[in-house]
Amino acid sequence: MALKQISSNKCFGGFQKVFEHDSVELKCKMKFAIYLPPKAETEKCPALYWLSGLTCTEQNFITKSGFHRAASEHGLVVIAPDTSPRGCNIKGEDESWDFGTGAGFYVNATEDPWKTNYRMYSYVTEELPQLINAHFPVDPQRMSIFGHSMGGHGALICALKNPGKYKAYDATHLVKSYSGSHLDILIDQGKDDEFLLDGQLLPDNFIAACTEKKIPVVFRLQEGYDHNYYFIATFITDHIRHHAKYLNA
Repeated sequence: MALKQISSNKCFGGFQKVFEHDSVELKCKMKFAIYLPPKAETEKCPALYWLSGLTCTEQNFITKSGFHRAASEHGLVVIAPDTSPRGCNIKGEDESWDFGTGAGFYVNATEDPWKTNYRMYSYVTEELPQLINAHFPVDPQRMSIFGHSMGGHGALICALKNPGKYKAYDATHLVKSYSGSHLDILIDQGKDDEFLLDGQLLPDNFIAACTEKKIPVVFRLQEGYDHNYYFIATFITDHIRHHAKYLNA
């Protein structure tokens, strides 16, 4: 599958690149960002996939989170895809910020007219890793996944539905029936997050399900932080270290 390089910028000794390709699953052109650490020049590195939240593109994480220094130090290739198909001309896909464009929710749609293009689960778990493995110096046996907001939930879905595929995991219904390989889940949650305060986020339900299944989860409620990239930037290094602990073992 042909890749078109859109941009390349040197960063902490490695390169932050953006590519475009024709997606088979989504039937449209898709962009993804990939950071190649200095270590990738001489050997294959672990692959860490980041899933962004509602309204984001591949740009938000790479320009706002400040992840590059830690990824460079730990020798991790970090991949950040877009959050939905683009330009599919489906009626209604641009009418709401939380449904359609920029809001693929990392699931495969089951109803018309969405099911032809909105197949983000298959894109993230199958097509994109195959593309990355074929074109970049990554070790396909060392993969991990994390994310924020819609992407945090997406990362949990991907990990729980694919036991053993990812080395570490960053919902609730899936974990209740999980019987796969060992999980080690790290969650940071802003205490002043508006979506937590109005009841849209339900971390207590997930923690209770993990406790019932004896799945280890570290949940950190962070005083004074909300839902934005200042929060992400504050704790991103902890999460890179969390994944590196397993990916570089």
